[in-house]
Amino acid sequence: MIFSVDTQRLLALHYIYPLPLQKLQQLLSPVDLLSYFEEATPNEIANALQISLHKALQISQSFRQIMTWSFEEAYERSHIFPIPFHHPFYPAQLFEISSPPTVLYVKGQYLQLMKGKQVAIIGSRKATAYTKTAMDLIVPPLVEHGYTIVSGLARGADTMAHEATIKVGGQTIAVLGHGFNYIYPKENKALADSMAEHHLLVTEYPPYMKPEKWHFPMRNRIISGLSQAIVVTEASLRSGTLITTECALEQGKDVFVVPGPIDAEQSKGTNRLLVEGAIPVCNGHEIVASLALFSNKN
Repeated sequence: MIFSVDTQRLLALHYIYPLPLQKLQQLLSPVDLLSYFEEATPNEIANALQISLHKALQISQSFRQIMTWSFEEAYERSHIFPIPFHHPFYPAQLFEISSPPTVLYVKGQYLQLMKGKQVAIIGSRKATAYTKTAMDLIVPPLVEHGYTIVSGLARGADTMAHEATIKVGGQTIAVLGHGFNYIYPKENKALADSMAEHHLLVTEYPPYMKPEKWHFPMRNRIISGLSQAIVVTEASLRSGTLITTECALEQGKDVFVVPGPIDAEQSKGTNRLLVEGAIPVCNGHEIVASLALFSNKN
């Protein structure tokens, strides 16, 4: 990795102040403040970002200090590959989501981002054996037809999706809600380590950022943004999984849902999605056929 001065500036700013792309645009237009950020006055920074003068002064001081770091060496040593929004490996579909990330930090087989054939499989953190059965029917046909499986490395359905994909020799991507200095949940460390080598881990958070509960709903827009469609296995009525389906619907993606027993708590959310118009699905072949039909129409 060899970073240009402009990329070094962007990575330095994102490290100390991980702003989304819309906010960054305020530094690029009408005047490209980022191109001389180390010389910019706190007043200029405060006016451009619409923040307090005190906050702007903190950012300015931290920026000058951190620009002396070698980001190339630090990230290479940690096997982290940063992909800024202007990099050719930045997934174009993320420009279509609400609040695109300014930088993606990835570990592993980053060319997976360029494939364009991704399906997200998500569900309850309290997933039952019913989700395991669903994975066995859904994942193999998707892998067979070249789809990469995207999920969030959470307990339950996410873990099952990653493991089911690896088991049948497919490729899988995990989108994290924290920086790479942490793994959450801790019991998935071995899975994350394996994926960092043979598959792909993705996050919008700089390495030092801890898992926070509000990061995970934000993370969900990237899971759906990377994917052509979303598959939901199990979800209660108040499941965070439904946030991802809302993101997918806002992005115009198909939402496939595994119907569940009417008396099962972890199927009440999925069955509600079916009532609201989601596509019922019983195996991966149905998803492949539906996506092929949609592709042919376009």
